[in-house]
Amino acid sequence: MHDGTENSAIESDQGREAPLAMDAESFRRTGHALVDSIADFLKSLPERPVTPNDSLDAIRALIDGDSALPENGTDSGELLERATRLLFDHSLFNAHPRFMGYVTSSPAPIGMLGDFLAAAVNQNVGAWRLSPVASEIEVQTVRWIAELVGYPRDCGGLLVSGGNMANIVGLLTARVAALGSSVRDTGIGGPNAATLRVYASTETHTWIQKAVDIAGLGTHAIRWIPVDARLRMNVDALRDAITEDQRAGARPIMVAATAGSVSTGAVDPLVEIARVCREAGIWLHVDGAYGGFAAALPTASDDLRALALADSVALDPHKWLYAPLEAGCVLVRHSERLREAFSYHPVYYHFGEEATNFFDFGPQNSRGFRALKVWLSLQQAGRNGYVRMIGDDIQLSRELYEQVDAYEELEAMSQDLSITTFRYVPPNLKAEIDETYLNQLNQELLERLQSSGEAFISNAVIGGRYVLRACIVNFHTGANDIQALPEIVVRHGRAVHEALQSSDVR
Repeated sequence: MHDGTENSAIESDQGREAPLAMDAESFRRTGHALVDSIADFLKSLPERPVTPNDSLDAIRALIDGDSALPENGTDSGELLERATRLLFDHSLFNAHPRFMGYVTSSPAPIGMLGDFLAAAVNQNVGAWRLSPVASEIEVQTVRWIAELVGYPRDCGGLLVSGGNMANIVGLLTARVAALGSSVRDTGIGGPNAATLRVYASTETHTWIQKAVDIAGLGTHAIRWIPVDARLRMNVDALRDAITEDQRAGARPIMVAATAGSVSTGAVDPLVEIARVCREAGIWLHVDGAYGGFAAALPTASDDLRALALADSVALDPHKWLYAPLEAGCVLVRHSERLREAFSYHPVYYHFGEEATNFFDFGPQNSRGFRALKVWLSLQQAGRNGYVRMIGDDIQLSRELYEQVDAYEELEAMSQDLSITTFRYVPPNLKAEIDETYLNQLNQELLERLQSSGEAFISNAVIGGRYVLRACIVNFHTGANDIQALPEIVVRHGRAVHEALQSSDVR
């Protein structure tokens, strides 16, 4: 029966011709062309600028950003060719050997192919019945991640979008563990509600504000704990804050510790913090989104290994497992805690065994197959491969610190995990430091470095000082890239200093 549409493609004797369909041969031809282009792009990366530094207006013009939705379709091969040119010629490349800016890793090629395969099968990894193999692969991936960092292998967990969501899931789980399942019915409000407290150091990533907001606690629930000279949470101050709050009638529900701060890579004293939490009966959550995977190294500190003592841990495979975005992971010591915090369904059994329905373990119902790319990479590299790659990143960072420290015009500031911080200090200012001027100089220097395309680093603020920050989570970065960076910084630093001096900014 015709539906009245003038150009209907539904014909009972010929099947349906859909505008988005591709026959097998067309898909093969187009797909092979795309794979060839990606392979050539990856090979060419070291010779490309890290970024072309296009302006906002230029990017919008490239895609004709104000244009209306096309009325008619375009050939798929032509579209992919155009998209390839746009992305390869006008992006910031975090897989470039001299990308050392943010904690975004170079993506593993097998992860790229894994995403391609996952999209082809298009599993909804929310319910086991919708994704039997994919669900079991995610269960195994979570277990392998736990084993890699020394966390109990019988823990619960799931893959999420990234560190923010992993940390948010940790807090929501801690909230129910502390207040009971009734909080899901009645909420945390009401005139008789206790004042709830979450403890975090002043170096904690901004996920904490989002998490307490989403959990209904409000940002005033955060008790900010000062840090020591190494930018780690001050345990004595934490203990005092908990005692003070309890005496005032407040209800501590979670301590959020950090294993690898975004700014400097600092690892909180987790052994001592775990002891404080255990004595006070408070949930310990560790944000290990960046640094947690360094616990796999034989040389890992006792504090990194103390991830195993946490009630929940956030990790980011798209950071130090080199998975393509998106891939975060949350681990919870007792899996039933996740079900208590998120499930509205009875346990589902299949063939007499409990099946994992991931919609019972987190906020999403419809979930993509994030685990496949991580699962494949863990098998390709194995534990030893990851230990070597993470160890190499840390060693390169230490070498960078040593090289920076040897330059007269560079001041080394900190080195932890795979992050080195430093700043440019003109020789004529060595005797009498003008911090205000140096902050301005290094801020403008960073802008110049990022736009140059020669290397891409970022910044941190340490003790009120604006510093340059190089973070290496990139298996393409080598010793030659580390050796080149100080000279690039010094060359641009001299030019910026000369420009500021000549303009009498001081």
